[in-house]
Amino acid sequence: MNYEEAVKELEKILSELEKGELNLDDAIKLFEKSVELSKLCFEKIKTTEGKVEIIRKELDEIVIKPFTNI
Repeated sequence: MNYEEAVKELEKILSELEKGELNLDDAIKLFEKSVELSKLCFEKIKTTEGKVEIIRKELDEIVIKPFTNI
């Protein structure tokens, strides 16, 4: 499951929980699922941040200082 799919699933779960129509067992199951989806999202964000940091460092190594007028 990708990040966007997980977020959509979290939105559906939130909507169901906000209705207040679920019995306690079903609400707990959805809450547990939302926790797992949240972990997935945070892991994907952390991985993406790491990739961006690596790319930024690589870019810093190849970028030449801009030409300045004398």
